[in-house]
Amino acid sequence: MAFSDARKCSICLSIYNSPVTLRCGHSFCRHCIEGVLDTQRGSGVYCCPECREEFQELPELGRNTTLCNIVESFQSTEPEKKKRKILCTQCIHSPVPAVKYCLLCEASLCDDHLRIHSKSSQHVLSDLTTPQNRKCSVHEQILEYYCTEDSTCLCGSCRLHGDHQEHQVEALEEASEKKKENLTNALQKLVKKREKMEESIKSLQKYKRKIQYGADGVTKKVTALFRDIRRQLDILERSILNKISRQVEKVSFPASDLIQDLEIKKDEVSRKIRHIEEICNMTDPLTFLQESETGDLCDTEDGDEKDKKKCDKLLHGGGDVIETEILPLLHTGLYDIVTGVNKGTNIPEPAEITLDEDTAHNNVYLLDDGKTARRITRNLHRPATPKRFMDSPKVLSSQSFSSGRHYWDVDVGGSSDWGIGMCYPSIDRTLWFRGVIQNNSWCLHRYSNQLSVNCGGNNSTTLAGNFSVTKVRINLDYEAGKISFYELGIPIRHLHTFTTTFTEPIHAALYLGEGCIKICRENQEM
Repeated sequence: MAFSDARKCSICLSIYNSPVTLRCGHSFCRHCIEGVLDTQRGSGVYCCPECREEFQELPELGRNTTLCNIVESFQSTEPEKKKRKILCTQCIHSPVPAVKYCLLCEASLCDDHLRIHSKSSQHVLSDLTTPQNRKCSVHEQILEYYCTEDSTCLCGSCRLHGDHQEHQVEALEEASEKKKENLTNALQKLVKKREKMEESIKSLQKYKRKIQYGADGVTKKVTALFRDIRRQLDILERSILNKISRQVEKVSFPASDLIQDLEIKKDEVSRKIRHIEEICNMTDPLTFLQESETGDLCDTEDGDEKDKKKCDKLLHGGGDVIETEILPLLHTGLYDIVTGVNKGTNIPEPAEITLDEDTAHNNVYLLDDGKTARRITRNLHRPATPKRFMDSPKVLSSQSFSSGRHYWDVDVGGSSDWGIGMCYPSIDRTLWFRGVIQNNSWCLHRYSNQLSVNCGGNNSTTLAGNFSVTKVRINLDYEAGKISFYELGIPIRHLHTFTTTFTEPIHAALYLGEGCIKICRENQEM
């Protein structure tokens, strides 16, 4: 930021008048910021116009002593600067301010002497700038041309006898018009780019508010539940609320980081826009061309597409992951302490899952309870039916789910090669797949001491870490299109969440590479 910009309020764009500072560190005229805060009073949230940091209460305005001293010092020296004017060289009896400069005569002229000055084309008149900038430093002749290949201004001798004889040369006025047209086009692009950035920033801020609103809703549910339970549940309440805060911070961080990055880029674009506007307002071609060569004024599109993709990814990610992860953890904690928790919390009861023998592969033996499956080598020679898995040791649940929120727990401690998940009834029963990894299925799979997840086909993703999982919770939210897996340990750990749109009823599904897998009973200790 230039020093002149540092003296100006970003609201009124004038030199500070009684500058004050918000807690975020940005300064404004007292009158300007008070007007902005008054307009925000009805929304219940106050926001800094510069960085958009939010304040729940009307922020205090602290006097910026340092900035006050700078402004006062500037104002005291400003009159002296205004007195430094270029005087007419023809007025010898009294000093008269000059209005134009003749390059041929090397004289500054006032209005009276300008009217009687020669109108010949040799007498080139210009604005009151430093004369040395108007002449060639080599030939001491007036600069009249512009070399487009070397981007430099030339005199007549440079053009005819210098290094630019075979270069493309244009008159200053013609080159200036072309350059101004290019900068005007660049200015339009930068303005559009800034508008897109502003739209992205607004969308990201809306996304952050959505996350916070979702977290507030979950917090209310948790608080209402704990008001109806004894004092010993206070520890669990604090634990859950802290988890919510950490999740909010975790989910919001990418959006905050991207907003900060876009704010920085937006400020840079605004700086370029202001600079180009100042240059384009110059009337003198030479001054314009000399100023337009300082710095990189034109902008490229590099990085814009990446920022847009990041923004779109966050905006389409949704902010409901907090509720999806918190409620299962909350219910597990309550289940360990009391039974029959308040039905008004909308926490789902454990689903009643039994395994369907009509779907079981001939090497899968089901115990009488209908909840335990064991892999055996002996062929059970069950009748072949369209429902039965013929080439893969799998089995489906008798129950299907077409609405609501449900969960059930699976004990996988008796096997080191297993797959658990959900699938449509239309899953192919004749093809071999390790795990439940076919189209129309969502699976958590363990093999060779590694956990992986798969959403149809062979698009498997390995989860980081060497897991020794013994119990897994599967959480289904049919309307939201979510299937989540949690390791039931201390602490409970979220493993993965699939997000899709369900088009059929779905069944629980098991794959047994070896050993046995059990669906945990409702009254079984976790």
